Amino acid sequence: MPATIVVTVNATVMIVEDDAAVRTAVGDYLRAAGYSVTAVADGGLARDKLAVQTPDVLVLDRMLPLVGGDVLCAEIRKNAPHVMVIMLTALDSVAQRISGLEHGADDYLVKPFSMRELQLRIETLLRRGQKSPLVPMEIGPFRIDPARRIAFLNNTTIPLTTREYELLLFFTHHPDEVFTRDDILREVWGWTFGEASTVTVHVRRLREKIEPEPRYPRYLLTEWGAGYRFTVGGGAAGGGENNR
Repeated sequence: MPATIVVTVNATVMIVEDDAAVRTAVGDYLRAAGYSVTAVADGGLARDKLAVQTPDVLVLDRMLPLVGGDVLCAEIRKNAPHVMVIMLTALDSVAQRISGLEHGADDYLVKPFSMRELQLRIETLLRRGQKSPLVPMEIGPFRIDPARRIAFLNNTTIPLTTREYELLLFFTHHPDEVFTRDDILREVWGWTFGEASTVTVHVRRLREKIEPEPRYPRYLLTEWGAGYRFTVGGGAAGGGENNR
């Protein structure tokens, strides 16, 4: 049985998995843990469900019939960027994991996975989504509205995913400080260990949304050999490779 964990009230999870045994096992486990669960078997059914139902967390198999997980993830990012997506994949190479993240996943698990780990990953996403202080803040051209979990750049809404919002929130609370990828994994993801490329991908995605020219970032800078630094004090990249 799942371990006892405090679950967000009315938290909803949609599972999209074509393997009936995995789909049933995950659904039963999460229902026993207190979640409201919807489970579907293919990408086409998932697309129909997502048109009328927006879950808090989407647990999404990458290799799906009819409509692939990557396509669904990209669509949910366009239509409901606040939905948290955990990608399930049997492809465990670093390149494949990076590819899943680049399609918009907040997190990933490689099959076979532990039910307990999946539950903890879901709970971590939900908990981090709730813990931000509700005091609005402004820094340079950026404005954060934590009550609505919305960020603005020059008074224009930035279409951020959950992870991108958390990443920007973290950086705006620590301007001009340098953080390693491991620091960011710990502070933003809540991981004590993990793949550093996860941070690299999310920084790249965030830059695409906040930088006038992502290849030459002005706000989110790479400090070579050290990590990343957020600044609104006129920082500018020295070359096109500063976007890593």
